[in-house]
Amino acid sequence: MDIERILNENLIDLEMNVKTKNEAIQSLTNLLVSVGNIDNSELFIKDVYAREAEGKTGLGNHIAIPHGKSDAVKITSIAVGRTRNGLVWESHDNLPVHVIILFAVRNIDKTTVHLKLLSQVAIALADDETIEKLLTTNNKTEVIKLLSNKMH
Repeated sequence: MDIERILNENLIDLEMNVKTKNEAIQSLTNLLVSVGNIDNSELFIKDVYAREAEGKTGLGNHIAIPHGKSDAVKITSIAVGRTRNGLVWESHDNLPVHVIILFAVRNIDKTTVHLKLLSQVAIALADDETIEKLLTTNNKTEVIKLLSNKMH
C-alpha cells in the first residue's frame, strides 16, 4: 500500500488553528470523518490515546506521528496537519510539534499495512531536507510527495 493511495489533499491541513495536542488530534480526526474514512470519532480518538499511553509519538524535529488502530476506521488512511504555533507533545527532543501525521488504521490492517506505512514515513522523515520542506511548504501535493519519498 502506497502513501499516495491513502493520503490526498482533503486530508491535509497546513493552517491548523489548534492550541493543544487534543485539539490537533480532534481536528485531523474530523478530516478523516468528513471524507468517510472513520465512522466513529469518539471511538477512534479513544484508540489513538490508548496508543499514546504506550509510548511517545513525538519523533523530534517538530514532528509527531500519533496513530490509532480502530474498528472505527473504515479505510486505512493518513491525515496531516501543520500548526503555526508549537504544540506541547511528548517527544524525544522536547521541541514543540508543528507537523502531525495521524495514522488511522483498520484493525484488519494493523500488522502489515500499518508497519509498511510507518516505515515509508520514517524513511521520509529521516531526511532533514524533507522535514524542512514539511515545515514550510504550502503545497499539499508536495506534502504527499515528501511523505512517499517521491521528491528525490
